[in-house]
Amino acid sequence: MTICFLIDAQLPPGLARRLAARGYPAEHVNRIGLGIASDNDIWRYAARTGAVLITKDDDFAAMATREPDGPQVVWLRVGNISNDALWRATDPRLEEIIQALNTGERLVEIV
Repeated sequence: MTICFLIDAQLPPGLARRLAARGYPAEHVNRIGLGIASDNDIWRYAARTGAVLITKDDDFAAMATREPDGPQVVWLRVGNISNDALWRATDPRLEEIIQALNTGERLVEIV
């Protein structure tokens, strides 16, 4: 299964570019006109397109646990760090994230 990612607004657009460079299609909400959209609109878009939502927003993590028909969520709980530090925290765990998503995990938490 090919995993496509949707990057939430509070994360840098560069994360989408780095994921794409690793072979995972990714879009940032700002690039598709959802930068100021409501959480519900972003949630519905991800569900409709089959995208995995990558976010720092705990609202999406809560939605993933209570709405089984919604998109899968990768919840980054890394605090406010630089873009490079964010990638250094994410990249080594990317295969683990992909494996968890492929086995059907609804919420993948990265601390």
